[in-house]
Amino acid sequence: SGMSSIGTGYDLAAATFSPDGRIFQIEYAQKAVDNGNTMVALCGKHGVVTAIDKIVASKCYVENANPRMANLNEEVGGAFAGVYPDCRALKDYAVREAQKYLKEYREPISVKKLANAVAEYIHIFTLGISRPFGVSAFLSAWDEKSGGTLYLIEPSGLSYEYRAWATGKHRQAAKAEIEKLKLDDLSLEDMVKEAARIVVAIREEGKDKEVHIEMGWVGNKTGGKHESIPRATVQAAEQWAKAKMEEEDMED
Repeated sequence: SGMSSIGTGYDLAAATFSPDGRIFQIEYAQKAVDNGNTMVALCGKHGVVTAIDKIVASKCYVENANPRMANLNEEVGGAFAGVYPDCRALKDYAVREAQKYLKEYREPISVKKLANAVAEYIHIFTLGISRPFGVSAFLSAWDEKSGGTLYLIEPSGLSYEYRAWATGKHRQAAKAEIEKLKLDDLSLEDMVKEAARIVVAIREEGKDKEVHIEMGWVGNKTGGKHESIPRATVQAAEQWAKAKMEEEDMED
């Protein structure tokens, strides 16, 4: 099976299975996400916080050009990691689906239905039309009764519900940090701080010079509406995180 472990010939179309039952194009798309910016999502009783560490390639960029956090409707938030044009195309599709649903049923689409619709679209697009999306997307929502809800949609078209998760380059380190948290005990503001702390803690020293955290939240404090977290709040959380890490270094 030397031949089937690299995609020689079997990776020309996403509809082609290799002899050992793999679809290489989808694996390549997943690799694009795995090598990209680290994205963290925390979900608890009081809400959901998503955070992504963006590498800012040039000082000439306008602050927060190409945002990766978006409102898909008022209640459901999207956080997109991976190949940016793919992220944007998927975001636009999700927004259109949410609008279509609202028009037909006169009520906002639930995060679960929207996650399923986007996952199905990724699947159909991959097999039937074009190529895989190089995107992993978190969809988040909150309500009084059930607390936070978080879905992750992967390039394969799989959609999972998570308590908390991470994707991208430093996902393993991030997950190790996430597992230490007692998410249901945290307020929405605490979750913002913890998400910032995790992102800052797993940065590669020296490599990630110009970085910029972007965050989204939905929860009791936002009245169940998803919002991009204001820059000042993110920066305050980042400063708190750095101070906390210095404190821990001193203790060590």
